[in-house]
Amino acid sequence: MFNVEEKKKKTSKLLRLKFESKEKGDPRAHFGSGPQQKHRTFYELRTYCIRPDQNAAFLKLTNEKIHLRTAHSELVGYWSVEYGGLNKAFHIWKYDSYAQRAEVRATLAQDPAWVSEYLSKALPMLTSQDNEVTYMVPWSRLQSPLQEGGVYELVSFQMRPGGPAVWGKAFQAAINAHDAPGYGKLIGVFHCEFGLQNRVHALWWFESPDHRAEIRHTAHHDARVVAAVRNNIVNLDSQRNQLMLPCPFSPLK
Repeated sequence: MFNVEEKKKKTSKLLRLKFESKEKGDPRAHFGSGPQQKHRTFYELRTYCIRPDQNAAFLKLTNEKIHLRTAHSELVGYWSVEYGGLNKAFHIWKYDSYAQRAEVRATLAQDPAWVSEYLSKALPMLTSQDNEVTYMVPWSRLQSPLQEGGVYELVSFQMRPGGPAVWGKAFQAAINAHDAPGYGKLIGVFHCEFGLQNRVHALWWFESPDHRAEIRHTAHHDARVVAAVRNNIVNLDSQRNQLMLPCPFSPLK
């Protein structure tokens, strides 16, 4: 009987310690999107592939009619891809809940101005559309660039299966090793909920492509950055970088 009681006490203590570690901010528990869902806010990342002969026309039309869309929900940023992809538009939308997004989509479908003045003209210009639902990781907050203008880099990391419990700590350290010394301005880090699992996007700002190249060269000679990247890369399956130009109507510019 004594052994049984002792076992129960040990089990209870382990459960209590596990709970307390979460309350104190255990990075393995708080990196993932779970805690963010308590606040419900999420970000939809959209990528449109545009017909090569229609790229300029699509961006012009969107510049003229985007107000019909932003009247219904918040646009975070809208960019054209300059390097790492051709004839692509990338944009981020913020929603307070899935219910809000569903309501916005239903309202847009019944908006005659949106359908006739934009949607019916824009869709034939596209070859494909893709979207992801993401949550901002708890240790990141949406930031503004240091000044208007400049360029943005979207770095998409495809991490190995296992989730943040496996790779979260090393990934955060690698991002912070670039952010803390000022090797670029970190705008936000987004963890994918719907789309490819174990994918994380880091959005950075630089003054110019040449400024970005100079900073990267310096960072590659920083022992702290090298060590952090080396620790993270063992959990990395692939990485894609895109350099993007903010559109004139983009809130982030």
